[in-house]
Amino acid sequence: MLRNLFVQFLRDARAQRLRLALTIGGLAWGTAAVVLLLAFGEGFGRQQLVRQQGLGESIVINWPMRTTLPWQGLPRGRTIAMTPEDLSWLRCEVPEIARLSEEFQRGRARIAWQDRSLAVNLTATNVEYGAMRNLVPSAGGRFLNEVDLAERRRVVFLGDAIAAELFGNESEVVGRTVRIDGVPFLVVGVMAKKLQDSSYSGRDENRATIPSTTFRALYGVDEVDFFIYQAARPTDVPVARRRVQEAVARRLRFDPDDAEAIQVWDLTEMEKFFGSFSLAFQIFLLSVGAMTLVVGGIGVANIMYLAVEERTREIGIKMALGARPRFVLGQFLCETLLLTGIGGAVGFLFSWTVCAVFPANGFAEYLGTPSISWPMASLTAAILGAVGLVAGFFPARAAARLAPVEALRS
Repeated sequence: MLRNLFVQFLRDARAQRLRLALTIGGLAWGTAAVVLLLAFGEGFGRQQLVRQQGLGESIVINWPMRTTLPWQGLPRGRTIAMTPEDLSWLRCEVPEIARLSEEFQRGRARIAWQDRSLAVNLTATNVEYGAMRNLVPSAGGRFLNEVDLAERRRVVFLGDAIAAELFGNESEVVGRTVRIDGVPFLVVGVMAKKLQDSSYSGRDENRATIPSTTFRALYGVDEVDFFIYQAARPTDVPVARRRVQEAVARRLRFDPDDAEAIQVWDLTEMEKFFGSFSLAFQIFLLSVGAMTLVVGGIGVANIMYLAVEERTREIGIKMALGARPRFVLGQFLCETLLLTGIGGAVGFLFSWTVCAVFPANGFAEYLGTPSISWPMASLTAAILGAVGLVAGFFPARAAARLAPVEALRS
């Protein structure tokens, strides 16, 4: 029976070449619209997440500021000063903290090598800072280590833009000695190029990072400009934030409800917002693509109605010879699904070709790399099958309801 259905389909295809080609083209375009919109939406979402996480993944950045509320006889307006020793105590007080780092900053420090000199943002911190801030060293280099901090070594980790501007096309940067504000420092690593949208006090590519112990000894500064922590799990961040606020307030004597004393930038909130936005964006793209596919389904329904009209006498002969209505219904449904399947296959093939060629054009850095996942392909196939089933059911039902005598007279 399947062979007969296929032969019948080929006979109709020869008789209605143009109409069939346009219908398959509409289905292919609708399928490609769904697949490509979802693929580009997913690639764009992943790319934006990578850019957001260039600043750090699920970290909380804190600025000690001034109190705005009086507390236990102390006036408001007091400066909150924190030291690395306070942070060591804080690590013990808040078990939800997995990583914690102080951060000292010196704006527009002078860094020089041979006859070249730059004004850069100088950052001083500890070992855990690199993992929290996604500061990955290029091949052959490293970030700061525990020995650097314990021995107050004069070592520096350079942002890739600084290294490129100082050393030009030099391939061996690690091991060179630069001068920071006139003091020699050994370059131990250069940051691998990364995507970064968000920042504070400048992009990481324009930062030079040294051990915090060296910074304190060199500049005589004890009060940290920032401190950053990362919870063991993103779900622990709300509890960690509350306990950090309470612990610091208890140690430095200010109202725990004073939100201005320690200003907070919680990156997990940005990640949650972006996740919700990305999901809504994907649903919108799916809706747009699905409507395009529905338009193609209308074309399928039209051509099947025409096929029923042109084959009315044939249907009457089959039913007069004993064919049951469900056979006629199944025949037209199978032809519709076969037509839909061909259009869908062409659409999928076109979509995969576009996704394979797109990264070579250099737009992937901005729009991401589109990818077709199995869940996405399955969802598209399900929508395509539903459209084909609905588009073919009503013409097939009309054919199955024909009276044999009336069909033979037409």
